[in-house]
Amino acid sequence: MIQAPGGPEEDPTGGFEHGGGMFGYLDDFLLNVMIKQTSKPFDLLLGRKTYEIFAAYWPYVNVNQDPFAANLNNTKKYVASKTLTKLDWNNSELINGDVPEGIKRIKEQDGPEIQVHGSGDLIQTLLKYDLVDELWLKIIPVTLGTGKRLFTEGTIPAGFKLLENGISPNGVIIANYGRSEVKMGSFGLETPSEAELARRKRLKENG
Repeated sequence: MIQAPGGPEEDPTGGFEHGGGMFGYLDDFLLNVMIKQTSKPFDLLLGRKTYEIFAAYWPYVNVNQDPFAANLNNTKKYVASKTLTKLDWNNSELINGDVPEGIKRIKEQDGPEIQVHGSGDLIQTLLKYDLVDELWLKIIPVTLGTGKRLFTEGTIPAGFKLLENGISPNGVIIANYGRSEVKMGSFGLETPSEAELARRKRLKENG
């Protein structure tokens, strides 16, 4: 479940009533993980809903009292939206036209890594068009039953390898994955060839 982890008002789409599931699990361990992830140079890629939530909050936070505010306010923000025409948060740029192609062009440019925070609908586009290089997962030990999923029907097959992991005192699993090949196989018994069957028959007949 990836819908509205920060609070009930974040995304009530579909009548979702369980927003804020991450609040009770936030501790110093998890906070330090997020500080580490946003302390190096990065650009932001955001969907419309997350952009509007961030833009209504972060510009008004005291940068001397919050470890995230300065980096989020100063970094370059790319916004995928078909309805927004004006972006008021500083250093923000709208992705015009075809969103997957626009993101591909951004990835081809020289610059820091591109991070996606929130933006559950946009993530589906990234997974569908093979635009995800790493997954930074925070698995919270709670089941909600309804809401938006991370991996939906549009997700293409892709392999990942574990890069970093940890467990917070509150039981949140931190698992960072990088792209790898898809490894397929079978636990089923291999059907013997006709030659092998004939060999076994001869051995049986010869005692």
